[in-house]
Amino acid sequence: MDPRVLDWAMRLDALAQNGLLFAVNPYDVERYHAIQRIAHEMFAAATHTSVEQVAALLCYEPGYVTPKIDVRGVVFRDDAMLFVRERADHNRWTLPGGWADVGDTPSQSVEREVLEESGYRTRAVKVLAIYDRRKHGHEPPSPFHIYKIFFRCELLGGEATEGIETSEVAFFREDEVPTDLSLGRVTPAQVARMFEHYRRPELPADFD
Repeated sequence: MDPRVLDWAMRLDALAQNGLLFAVNPYDVERYHAIQRIAHEMFAAATHTSVEQVAALLCYEPGYVTPKIDVRGVVFRDDAMLFVRERADHNRWTLPGGWADVGDTPSQSVEREVLEESGYRTRAVKVLAIYDRRKHGHEPPSPFHIYKIFFRCELLGGEATEGIETSEVAFFREDEVPTDLSLGRVTPAQVARMFEHYRRPELPADFD
């Protein structure tokens, strides 16, 4: 599958939906619906699903379409970084995190996610990176446009505790990082970059 197809479909769908939000002329409404249908057909062809399934998935994005926000906590104990196994992705390893919640600040979101997934209480102290998911080799591609925010989080307390979403919690030094990473959530290059931020705290935040 060419990942560009999903990118084109995502952008077409966003343009159509944003157009429908503001369109007054019935002919424009009809054209935007036609563009949206083409985008859904592209999604379906690229993902081997039905147009109806794609439409049902994307209908949860009402109003003006904007990127989703995924937050990740970068937590160190000595020189080892905190990882969790995600049940939803075949128990692969990742940095604790997830979607930012409406009503939470970004820092509150990442602190909550780290606690829920690992059992550790933390305090977000620095933004290390803001990445556009499409540009960093995440697999599989997503039908949504996602910004990933990596926060350095100070360890305050708690203990390793499995959660509803996680089956294991552990700290790994850089030469111990598991190879079975959840690539939809974090990539080896991003993990390496977070260790670089740990060694060089003077680095500014990365961004796309």
